[in-house]
Amino acid sequence: MNPPLDPDLLRAATVLSAALGCGLLVGIERERRKGSGPTRALAGLRTFTLTCVMGAAAALSGMTGLVVVGAAFVAALGVVAYARDQSDDPGVTTEVALLLTYLIGVLCTWRLLPAAALAVGLTALLAARERLHGFATHWLRPAEVRDGILLAAVLLLLLPLLPDRPLLEGALNPQRIGQLLSLLLLVQSGAHLARRLLQARHAVVLSSMASGLASSTATIATLGLSAREPGAAVRLLAGGGLLSCVATQAQMVMVAAAVMPAWLPHVGLSALVAGALALVMGLWLVHGAQEPVAADGPMATPRIEAQPGTASGTDRMFSLRGALAVAALLTGVQLLVHLLQRWLGDAGLLAGVLLGSLADLHAALAAVFSEGPPAPVAERAVMLALLAHAASKTVTAVLSGGRAYARWLAPGLWLHTLAGVALLAV
Repeated sequence: MNPPLDPDLLRAATVLSAALGCGLLVGIERERRKGSGPTRALAGLRTFTLTCVMGAAAALSGMTGLVVVGAAFVAALGVVAYARDQSDDPGVTTEVALLLTYLIGVLCTWRLLPAAALAVGLTALLAARERLHGFATHWLRPAEVRDGILLAAVLLLLLPLLPDRPLLEGALNPQRIGQLLSLLLLVQSGAHLARRLLQARHAVVLSSMASGLASSTATIATLGLSAREPGAAVRLLAGGGLLSCVATQAQMVMVAAAVMPAWLPHVGLSALVAGALALVMGLWLVHGAQEPVAADGPMATPRIEAQPGTASGTDRMFSLRGALAVAALLTGVQLLVHLLQRWLGDAGLLAGVLLGSLADLHAALAAVFSEGPPAPVAERAVMLALLAHAASKTVTAVLSGGRAYARWLAPGLWLHTLAGVALLAV
């Protein structure tokens, strides 16, 4: 009978094998870019593999000093290689990757899965050099870089610093307001990037839904004005207006998730069904229309005019001023509904929601959600807000685009709204 395997020996073999695989993975990619002659890079396949195994072996020895000495040795190699680099464009990518590969080997002794994931991520990052450089230097526009930095500052610096405590008897919460602002900026940024990636295809569908993320009512009004122009594709424009309502349903779920997640089970199915109906009927209107529309025609997302000395409006990922205004509107309506409810009770809640939904649906919904978990009165308030907002959109369609535009738009608008309300009532 064979004696059982030593567990320590089995663990050491597993760790070293994992380190060997991680080193080979990174090393193969570096070997392809190593070059030859006096300008060749510091390390290739064998060096990266041995470095990773060395890190694992040092960590397996249990001597912390040996691990530190190994890291210092690899770092010193990188410094020497950089000093002797004779290429026209010296960089430290390989040197840094070599040190990180050593640390991956060390990490293999504690957590194999994170070590393997780090090796795969490092290899993918190294392999995507040309695409990343092209993305950073050619595809990204200066205004997008600035907006990206600002967005990162809001998400990583401002949002964690906001206090998470209720104010004014629970009517306001700075952390929730910051989350709403972050959500608005993320939605605008995603819509902007989507337009840039897909602007050559499906411009009608994409631009309408992207504009709806900012304001579905404004999108319907803008397309309605275009529908009054001679020879306008009224059915196509009405389909775009209906597609903007898909964003309305998506934002209702986003607001619930940001303000009061307990509402998600109540509004999730309603928003899904209503959004699906709006999407299907909007696509039917768009694809059934005979008149083609160019990507930069009336169906394109309305552009923001740039101020003198600033970047073009289409280069901006988001409008911080607009997002702040929307967040202020959400907060103001939320406070108004809270005060009306304290003054008039349930009738005040319904009255506040009705008034708020005529101006902005999501502000009214945020006010309802912030009052607490779902309750019968609050659910009726949400249904009232959806109906009032649909009526507001219908009036907007008639005033902006005329009866022909409203005739194409209104059936789908009310069908998906009533379906969503009916599911909320169940």
